[in-house]
Parts: sequence; structure tokens; C-alpha cells
Amino acid sequence: MNKRDFLGKAALAGLLPAATSASALAASSALKGPGLLTISGAVGRSNRGAVDPALDQMFVKHGIQFEKAHVFDAEALRRLPVVQIRPTLEYDAKQHTLAGPLLTTVLEAAGVTGGKETQLFLHAVDGYVVPLNLADARGFRMIVATEIDGTPLALGGLGPQWAVYEADTLAAFKDKPLKERFALCPWGLYSIDVRKG
Repeated sequence: MNKRDFLGKAALAGLLPAATSASALAASSALKGPGLLTISGAVGRSNRGAVDPALDQMFVKHGIQFEKAHVFDAEALRRLPVVQIRPTLEYDAKQHTLAGPLLTTVLEAAGVTGGKETQLFLHAVDGYVVPLNLADARGFRMIVATEIDGTPLALGGLGPQWAVYEADTLAAFKDKPLKERFALCPWGLYSIDVRKG
């Protein structure tokens, strides 16, 4: 197997999340598909151990370290309550329907608790990292989008997950130029490091 194939498969294996309501996640932590989203740091529920330096290549390359984490696969994310938003996207200046669970719902399912001092570090597959506090994620009603216009977000496009908000309606963003509205919205989201303030 060549290195590019290996890294692609390793990236996919590290991306799939297993989500549902917080109580359902606690009851069933077995993944049915590849991990898509890993929540690490200050998590109350974990279903995987520490980063493996040999097999967790994307985590290693991006400097992500943890002793335990909660991993979600696609089915688990689909079981969480879905929210739809309709932002105008910077890429084509058109409105699109994005759907997925609230970011705060995903965090709660991983047993994350905390107030405004809790910091989130959202990691994208291209190495882009967004620091964001939990209070802003809640206030912006940020979602972990898994679909665009009724179609699953694809790896190689904006997916398989995209942390995003409805910038058109948020006071902090709606009057900014379109190209400046989504700096806090990493597409290709695969890891969230949670740190208590």
C-alpha cells in the first residue's frame, strides 16, 4: 500500500463519529462504522483510548494528543436531533440548506460540561484549527453539518463534517463581507479538543 492510500484510509478511520442523545451514547458506545469525529480533552464519556503514534497518523501530524476520547461514527451523528440552517456560502454566494446536530448537542453526547470558560479547538483535515469558546458555539447555534441540500457532505468537499453557523442572521457576521463570515467554521472537521478554562 502506498503512503497516500494509507494516509487517506487513516484519515477516514479517524473521522467517523458515533452519536445520538447523550443517554443513548452512554448506553451504546460501540462504533458500527469508521470514526469520523473525535472529541478529546475534558470529555465525560470515552469510547477509545490514547493516540496511537503508529496508527493515528493524522492526529500525530497535527500534534493532537489525548489519553481518552469519544469517537462518533456517521450513524451516531445521524441519531442526534437535526437542525437545519440556510446560510449564503462564500464559495458560490448562494444560499444552501445545511443540516446536522448542534455542536453543543454533540459535545453533550460526549459528556462535555462547562461554562463560558470552556475552550474548544476545532481541527480540520487540512490542519486548520479554530479556537472557540463554548459560550460562542452555543450563542452562534453552530451545527456539525453532515448534509448540504439533502446530500451528505463528502470528504474532498466540505465534509464529512462542517462546523458552521447561519452567518446571514447573526449580528456578529451578517454585515461582514461574505469572504469574512466563516473564519470560525472549519470544513473537514474531524477532531475537537475540549479544555476547561
